[in-house]
Amino acid sequence: MIRRRLAGRDRGSFTAELAAGLPALLLLLLTGLTAVNAVGVRAGCLHAAREAALAASRGGDGGSAGGRGAPPGAEVSVSVEGEQVRATVRAPVRTLGARLPRLSVSASAVAAVEPGAQQIER
Repeated sequence: MIRRRLAGRDRGSFTAELAAGLPALLLLLLTGLTAVNAVGVRAGCLHAAREAALAASRGGDGGSAGGRGAPPGAEVSVSVEGEQVRATVRAPVRTLGARLPRLSVSASAVAAVEPGAQQIER
């Protein structure tokens, strides 16, 4: 003999499970989207740091070269250390959620000073 459950006993269980699981799912979604955004901003920082290091190693203005390709709100710093130029780009990451802490990512690139290039003092 097969026992059947009464139809009215489980009513509302899906709603209760959804109400308990939805905040966790939303938090996971916001975290994932923020992580994807951070990876994109870091890729932009790396590209800008490479451009800045190459421009400075050739005797150009690395700060402005890196600033053209940098993400919005990024800080570009270029330093010459002997025969090497180091460019560092730091940019804020927009978090999805107003009350989450601010994140920032950075990337650095190093290039050798080319022979005969006159360095701009910074």
